[in-house]
Formats: sequence, C-alpha cells, structure tokens
Amino acid sequence: MIGDEPLSTDELRRIDRTIRADWPTGEAVDFQEAVAYHESLPRHKRFADVLESADRPLLQPRAGVPLLEDQIDLLEYLRESGEADLLPTTIDSYTRDNEYGKAQEALEAARESGGETLNGFPAVNHGVDGCRALIEAVDGPIEVRHGTPDARLLAAITFAGGFQSFEGGPISYNIPYTKRHDLAKTIEHWQFVDRLAGAYTERGVRINREPFGPLTGTLVPPSIAITVMILEGLLAATQGVRSLTLGYGQVGNVVQDVAALRALRSLGEEYLPNDVCVTTVFHEWMGGFPPDEARASGVISLGGLTAAIGCPDKVITKSPQEFRGVPTMEANAAGLRTTRQIIDMALEQTITIDGIDDEQRLIERETRALLDAVDAHGDGDLVRGIVRAFETGALDVPFAPSESAQGAVLPARDDDGRVRILEFGNLALSEDIKAIHAARLAQRAETEGRERSFRMVADDVDAISDGRLIGRPLGGERRAD
Repeated sequence: MIGDEPLSTDELRRIDRTIRADWPTGEAVDFQEAVAYHESLPRHKRFADVLESADRPLLQPRAGVPLLEDQIDLLEYLRESGEADLLPTTIDSYTRDNEYGKAQEALEAARESGGETLNGFPAVNHGVDGCRALIEAVDGPIEVRHGTPDARLLAAITFAGGFQSFEGGPISYNIPYTKRHDLAKTIEHWQFVDRLAGAYTERGVRINREPFGPLTGTLVPPSIAITVMILEGLLAATQGVRSLTLGYGQVGNVVQDVAALRALRSLGEEYLPNDVCVTTVFHEWMGGFPPDEARASGVISLGGLTAAIGCPDKVITKSPQEFRGVPTMEANAAGLRTTRQIIDMALEQTITIDGIDDEQRLIERETRALLDAVDAHGDGDLVRGIVRAFETGALDVPFAPSESAQGAVLPARDDDGRVRILEFGNLALSEDIKAIHAARLAQRAETEGRERSFRMVADDVDAISDGRLIGRPLGGERRAD
C-alpha cells in the first residue's frame, strides 16, 4: 500500500508524462512555462491572495456550461449581476469519469447546435489555451469545481491553464460520489494532484486546495465532515500544499452550524502545519429544496444568516431554482444577492445565541476521537490509517455509495433540529458520547410519541423540501415552552 510521504520529483514527472498522454490536449502542458504564465496574472485574479485577505465572507456560486464563450458570459454575468466575489468553473460529468472522448463528442455537438449537451465545462477538451482564454476574459479569480476520483489530467491542464484553486480530495470525491473506486488508489491519484499543486507553490504560485466539505450532502454529522476535512488537509499538506480551504455543509440548525464552523477553523489550525494558511468555506443547504422559489429563498436566507454569525471565509451559494436542477443564470445571481443582503445586514449587528459553546465542545470531542482512531489504525501512517478506518467502520459517512466504506451510520435530528447519530455502526466514538446522542433522540421520540427508528431518518431527509426543518409526523409537534 502507498504511504503518507511526498512524491519525489522523478515520480511526479513520471506520472505527469503518463497522464498527459491520456488525451491530446495534455501535450500542451509545460510546467515551467505555466509558472511564468501564473506570475503574469494580476493580483485580483490570484485565488489564494483574494480569499486569504478578505475581511468578510466571500460569495461563490456553482456554474459550468460546455462552450467557452458561454462560460465566459455566464461568469461575467454572475460577477456583475450576482456580485460574486469568487467564481467557479464546474466540470462536466464525462470529464469527471475520465470519458474525454464522450466529452469531445458532446462538445462538438454543442458547437453545432448551441445547446447545452454537457452539464459543465469540459476543461480537458478545451485544453490549456481554452482555460487561459477563460482566465483572461473573466475579471476575477476562478476555481475548478468537479467531482472526479481521478483528477490528475484535469489538474495538470487547468493548473497550466491559469486556474489557482482546485476543489475535491481522495475521500470527499470517492466515498460520497462513487461505488467501486478503491480508496487507496484514489488517495494515490490525489497525491499527484496535491504534489503538483505543491510544486507550483514552491515556485511562488500558491495553488489553493479545497476538500469537499458537504460529503453526501444530507444530514452529515459535523464531526464526520470535519474529520474528513482535516484528513484531506493533512494529505495535501504532506505534498506541499500551503493554502487550504476546509469545507462544511449546512445542516440547518443555526447553533450546530455555527459551532461546527468554529470547530472546523479551530481544529484545522491546530492539526495542520503552521506554514499552511487555513481558510473555511460554508456550503448552503445541499439537500432537497422546496419547489416553491419563495420558500427556497427562505432556505438560502437561513444559510446567509448562519454564515454571518459563523463567519467562514467563503460561502458557496444556492439558487431558488435548486429543485428544478440547473438554475438559470438569473436565478443563480439572485441566490448570490439574497445571501449578500442577509450577510451584510447581519454583520452590522451583534448576534449572540446560547448553546454554541457547548455544541462546539461536543463536536470537537467527537472529531478528536475519530482522528485518534485513524491514527491508531495507521500505526504512524496516515494513508494506511484512513483506508483501514473506513474498512472497519471506525470512520464512516452516512448514505455513502462507496464499497470502500461500511455506510452503517444513520443520522437523525433531535428535538432542536440538530443532527445526531441514530445508528453508529462501528464508528469510533466513546460510550458517553453515544449516550448523549441517544438521549437527545429519545427526547424527540417522546415529543412525537413514536419510537426511535429509521422512519425519523427518512422524514428528516425530506423535511426541508417539505417546508420544515424536522421531519415530524402529524400530531407530533413540539410544544412551545
């Protein structure tokens, strides 16, 4: 099995030569020339510089279309009409599956018809020149957002193309996303991505890396999400990454979300090396949205308020058209403006909420226990520890499709709407922590007059799309104190 050690320069070059042969556009990648290109970019397009110097939460949407000209128009619209601070380029599904031939066929069809034959931007097919045309045309920093277990060629081309931020990681783009990808192999692939980012960093071009915090996006217990973020951060730091943005996905209870954001920053700064700049990103609700756009805007507003109190460095916004799938650019811009309005108003106030400190302490206890378990399973090697922890279920992610994880953890909300754990599987938490979760779920069951069961889980998954936070049955309303 591979170990947790930096790739050598010779190994980095060998892998680079191999993966660039996977598609013709890989031939245009020239590392030394790419470093010089990055150095020519103005400061306001340098992603890490902009993010790390911000004095308020910066806003970034998701957005990707197949044609270069349309992607430029889309990002410029989101920057101007949506007032986005940071911009995305979301990659298409064929590229995520390394199906570059299929992506090429769809791209050519889009060029002929003008239609959106892909659900994102096929950066590998556009190549270095296409990526640079995008970077040069859009007046702001742009990040690559995708979902790719093997993102090596995508990273090589987009880094050479001028992108300075790259989302994802070997756990967060495997366990929640795919079924049969071997976790150890995915870690090996991402070691190349991170080592390449580290090589640019060593030459003065700081590539920002952002592990995907929401994981499966539905009722993920904060400690599990934070554990994965720290593990992926450590893996990246080993390979030379020095700008890390750790992510967290909103669960909907303001106390728990603010506590989680504070724990994420605190633990990230504690566990990652001192020479790594740690920033945080908050993803607005990633689960099901109400079909009614007015109600959907309410969900977005709650995310904006949470961000104003929790103060992450960046917020990934949603649109009021989430229920229908890919939003129009107008709806995407509206989600940005809604979030900005809420944040700007809330930042001018002092908002205090009871219970955040206690919840943060619980999250940190749980996270430390999970990290300790990974360390014990690895016997000094982080990669081995991660793989074995997932194999045994000592670390797990709810609703994960991956065969590399047990998928035995089931979450449910307590009487306050905070995400607790109903079924632990083999998750490496102490009995006293498990008792806290059990007691709080028992309190909800008593309120609703029903047994603790999977029915709670199913009800909670659908609750926000149905206009509530907690999936209570009829007649099970919580009484006001």
